[in-house]
Amino acid sequence: MHVKTRDLPIKMNALGATARHLGDFGAAHGPLAAEHLRLAAGVDIAPLLAGLDDGLCFAAHWGYLVSGRVVVTYGDGSTETCAAGEVVHWPAGHTVRVEEDTELIMFSPAAEHLAVMNHMLEVLATIPAQPVG
Repeated sequence: MHVKTRDLPIKMNALGATARHLGDFGAAHGPLAAEHLRLAAGVDIAPLLAGLDDGLCFAAHWGYLVSGRVVVTYGDGSTETCAAGEVVHWPAGHTVRVEEDTELIMFSPAAEHLAVMNHMLEVLATIPAQPVG
């Protein structure tokens, strides 16, 4: 799910403050991790998720795309393109491919996303180093 911040419903507009609010934007349980990601165009995390159930990230994420564009693919094969200026909710069961250099602020269930990132690091450790230059 993604929505431009300007399309969030205005809940309050008074005294020089505007508050936009959209309820039911996913449900979180337990501690959340705050994350800042910079992802280069062409990054595709799918190969790093091999070995996980259905080859998908099992952590949900909420966030804001500061810049760039990503394509999220879900377990049912559906996709959505998320772009700069949007708030996002990616339920568990997805993978991400980066179309443009992206900066992303994300909040994720801490334990679940740490497990996914540790798995990705284990997969990366099996890939031979590429020569530089």
